[in-house]
Amino acid sequence: MSETSTNGARPKVAFFDFSSCEGCQLTVVDALQTHLDLLEAVEIVQFREAMSECSEDYLVAFVEGSITRQKDEPRLKQIRERAKIVVALGACAHIGGVNTIRNRMNPVEVRRLVYGRNGNQVETAQARPLEDVIQVDAFIPGCPIDRDEFVAAVKALLQGRLPSIPQHPLCVECKLSENPCVYHQGGVCLGPITRAGCGAICPTYGSGCEGCRGLIPEPNLGSLHELLAEHGLAPEQAQASLDLFLSHSLAALED
Repeated sequence: MSETSTNGARPKVAFFDFSSCEGCQLTVVDALQTHLDLLEAVEIVQFREAMSECSEDYLVAFVEGSITRQKDEPRLKQIRERAKIVVALGACAHIGGVNTIRNRMNPVEVRRLVYGRNGNQVETAQARPLEDVIQVDAFIPGCPIDRDEFVAAVKALLQGRLPSIPQHPLCVECKLSENPCVYHQGGVCLGPITRAGCGAICPTYGSGCEGCRGLIPEPNLGSLHELLAEHGLAPEQAQASLDLFLSHSLAALED
């Protein structure tokens, strides 16, 4: 990123959103309030959550949200054409997020349930992560993202590097934190197949991981089912957690 900054100009950064709650962008706003050095190092030229001015000249695009309508695609492709680096910001952009729950349902029924009698007037399609439409250079996982991980990612980009995101499972962080295993407490946890990096925040407070950071590379789903059986749990008891964030990822594995 730094190599394209000429004449002392700060790299230009833009933030965009598609179907999402925009919680990841709010986390960015929160992070920037305590990291003013980042504001001095970059020039934010578009950020609907924080400013009214906007410019179409940018080097890095942080994009939040999943793609849920056909008309989203041209806009996303235009962002890709203009940016040298595109970063998927949060679970919706990275893996499709909670929006993908509806992919396993009848779309007509989904529109009726959400929009009532006006459902047939609303354009909807299957929810997809950004990489189903464009090439994504990097991602910051989570729902919402971790503020410290975002700060580290921006610093890496300023140094001309892509962000380094953990590839190992959440169970590693749980063990390092000496957390009691959720399975030993009778609960369900996706830690064995979910990407680490959040500090195992949910298991630390006694709640099983629900996979918002996405699957690790080559997840062993068979081993997860064995673990469930070992603790007297049926596979169906983990299905709600698997469907919450990982519907699209699991469907891709099935293909």
